[in-house]
Amino acid sequence: MALRESPSARGGSSEAAPGDAAAGETPSMLAARMDRLPATATIWKLVILLSLGGFFEFYELFSTAYVVPGIVRAGILRQTTVEFFGLDGIASYIAATFAGLFVGTFVFGFVADKCGRRAVFTYSLLWYSACAVVTALQSDAGGLNLWRFLTGIGLGVELVTIDAYLSELVPPRIRGRAFALNQVITYSAVPVVALLAWRLVPLAPFGLDGWRWVMMAGAAGALVVWVIRARLPESPRWLASHGETARAARIVSVIEERVRREARALLARPVAVEVSDERGRFSELWSGKYAKRTVMLLLFHGAQAIGLYGFSNWVPTFLMHQGLALTSSLAYTLVIACVMPLGPLLALGFADRFERKWQIVAAAFLVASAGLVFAQVREGALIILCGSLVALGSTVMSLNFHAYQSELYPTRIRALAVGFVYSASRISGVFSGFLISFAITQAGVPGALTLIAGSMGIVALSIGLLGPRTRGQSLEALALDGAGADAPQSAAHLRAPYAQT
Repeated sequence: MALRESPSARGGSSEAAPGDAAAGETPSMLAARMDRLPATATIWKLVILLSLGGFFEFYELFSTAYVVPGIVRAGILRQTTVEFFGLDGIASYIAATFAGLFVGTFVFGFVADKCGRRAVFTYSLLWYSACAVVTALQSDAGGLNLWRFLTGIGLGVELVTIDAYLSELVPPRIRGRAFALNQVITYSAVPVVALLAWRLVPLAPFGLDGWRWVMMAGAAGALVVWVIRARLPESPRWLASHGETARAARIVSVIEERVRREARALLARPVAVEVSDERGRFSELWSGKYAKRTVMLLLFHGAQAIGLYGFSNWVPTFLMHQGLALTSSLAYTLVIACVMPLGPLLALGFADRFERKWQIVAAAFLVASAGLVFAQVREGALIILCGSLVALGSTVMSLNFHAYQSELYPTRIRALAVGFVYSASRISGVFSGFLISFAITQAGVPGALTLIAGSMGIVALSIGLLGPRTRGQSLEALALDGAGADAPQSAAHLRAPYAQT
C-alpha cells in the first residue's frame, strides 16, 4: 500500500476544522502533526519497509565473519600476518570494509540532508549490491579489498540514511520500539548469512567457491528495492526543512487519514515546538548546544566499533584458534547468530520504558563480562551461552545507539551529524582488525577479548557521564534543548495522542 501525495488530502485535528493541507503549514506544525499520531498499522508498515532495506545492509555488513574462513582456505587471505599492517590478511579485508564505511559516513553523510532520505536510501542500496557481486568475483587480495572498500561506501551512506529516515517518521513515544523492530528485522540477516555460510563455505557448488555464493546472495536486495521504494514516502520533516512545505503537508495528510481510519478516533490537536528555518552547517556540531553531544558520540563510536565488530567479525576465527575445525566453528557461530534478532525482539517490551543511555551502559557491561568468560571456556554449551550473551548485549546496544544518535541533532543537520560521529567508528573499525589480529598473535584469544572488554568500558563511561536523557521527547524539543537533562520528559499531547469518538 503506497503512500501517494494526493493534492486533495486534508489535515486537521479533533478540535479544529481541517484546512487545505498544502497551504498555511509550517515545519513546526507538520512535525507536531506527525508526533501526535497513534501507533497504528500504517506507522508500523513504514518501519517494516525501511527495515527490509536494512536487512540487506546488515547481510553485507556482517558477512565478513562468515566468508573470511572460506577466503583464507582459498588462499586469497591469511588469518594473521607478520606485519602489523599486512595487506593480505583478514585484518586488511576488515580494514577495507571500514575504510569504505568511513568514506560513506564522513564524506557522503551529508547527501541524505541534501538530496532527501528516500532517494539516497534507494540508490545507496543499489550501489553496494552491485559492488558486492563484483567483490565475490575477485581472486587476489588487492582486488578483493578494493571492491570491499567500494561496497563499504554504499553501506556507510545507507546506515546514516536509515537512522535519520526512521527517526523522522515515527512518533517519539514509540521511537525506541520502532528501532527495536527495525533491528529485529535487520539482525535477522545475520542468521541467514551464517546459515548460508555453514552450508556453502566448505563446498564449491558448480565449481565456484562457497564463500562467493554467500556474497552474491546478498545482492538480492537490488531486486526488491524498487518495491520498497514505491511504498515509502519522503520524510515530511526533510521536505519542510527544504522549503517543500506543501508537498510535506500532502504526505502528512495521507498518513493522518489512514491512521485516523485505523484508530477509529479523532486525532488530538497538534502542539508545535518552534523549528528553526536556518540552513544546517557543520559548525553547528561544535556549537555550545551540540558540542558535548558530539564529543560524547565520537568517544562512544571510537570504542564501540572495537567491541562490537571486534567480536562479531572474529568469532569463527577465535574458535578456530581455540582448536575447533572450520565446520564446527561455523556451526557454533550459526547458533550464536540465531540469537542476535532476539535482543531487539526482547527490547520491544522495554525500549521506551527506560532511558536509552542507561540501556547502552547496561549492554556494554554485558558484552564485556560475557566476552571475558568466552575467552576461558572450551565446552560447546558454554561457548554458545557466552557467545549468545555477547550477541544479546551487542544488539540491544546497537538498537539504542542508532535511535539515540538520531535524536540529538535537528533535521537540517541530522544525517550530516550522524554521519560525522559515526565516522569515528569507521576509523576505529579500520584499525580494529589489525588490533585484534595483533592481540591474538601476542596474547591469544584472551588478549583479544580483554581488548574488547576495555573498549566496552569506554562506551559505558562516555554515555553514562556525558549522555543526555531523550525518552519521550520530540526531535524538535531535543534540538532546542542544549543539555537534554532539563527538557520535559514528554509533552501533554504525546501522553494523549488521540481522543475516542
